[in-house]
Amino acid sequence: MTVQIFGFGEPVWRLTFFAAIFLSLAALELAHPRLERPELVRALKARRWFTNLSILVLSSLTLRMIFPAAATGVALYADAHGYGLLPMLGLPPFVSGVLAFVILDFAIWLEHLIFHKVPLFWRIHRVHHADTGLDLTTALRFHPLEILLSVLCKSAVILSIGAPPISVLIFEIVLNGAAMFNHANLKLPARVDGLLRRLIVTPDMHSIHHSAAPDETDTNYGFNLSLWDRLFSTYRERSKLSPEAMRIGLAQYPNPSPARLFWSLLLPFR
Repeated sequence: MTVQIFGFGEPVWRLTFFAAIFLSLAALELAHPRLERPELVRALKARRWFTNLSILVLSSLTLRMIFPAAATGVALYADAHGYGLLPMLGLPPFVSGVLAFVILDFAIWLEHLIFHKVPLFWRIHRVHHADTGLDLTTALRFHPLEILLSVLCKSAVILSIGAPPISVLIFEIVLNGAAMFNHANLKLPARVDGLLRRLIVTPDMHSIHHSAAPDETDTNYGFNLSLWDRLFSTYRERSKLSPEAMRIGLAQYPNPSPARLFWSLLLPFR
């Protein structure tokens, strides 16, 4: 089962938007880089990109083999059987779609928080945080185990609320694009950053979450809407260090190990 829009299924739409957003942000990173440290240029950047993109491919293949329907397939199943809270409330489709989007965004925020707080989940999630550079490919660096666990959690929420399939597809596209945007090595004018972060997570805001300082890593968990960090007092406006001085990654895993593919894939088991 898949969502069909103008004759094209969910995988086509997701891949099309992914490619367009990835290429656009890659070009912007080259034109307006936030930082130009060694891990963001030349040889080390190339090794990081190879590893991060390889992890993306492996995670995507694993997901398609184990969970081929993905989130939109779960939404179609729930819709066909009338499962979930939203259908029971009899709300207009647009209202149900907006509510589903917001609820899913909160669920992803909460899942992210849990992956930091529960030691077993943190062992898996630290693959993402071990990256010593921060650019749009970091947004794609999630261990296959984390991707599978995330889809299971997301599916449970979709079934519980009865999220409309089209809203799930839109959410998946927006979340993927937002994650690449807020991980991007992209310099925004301070005024633009200040305005944007009132609603969404910006690169400057999310970079604090990737600081090697634990008290900063435990802030700014959002991937899309910045609302949740403000509501639950996990928002941090600025790092105690300048962007140039801030160390990215995990202190116990310096270069070059995190830029190696097999080292990264085996990290949860160390």
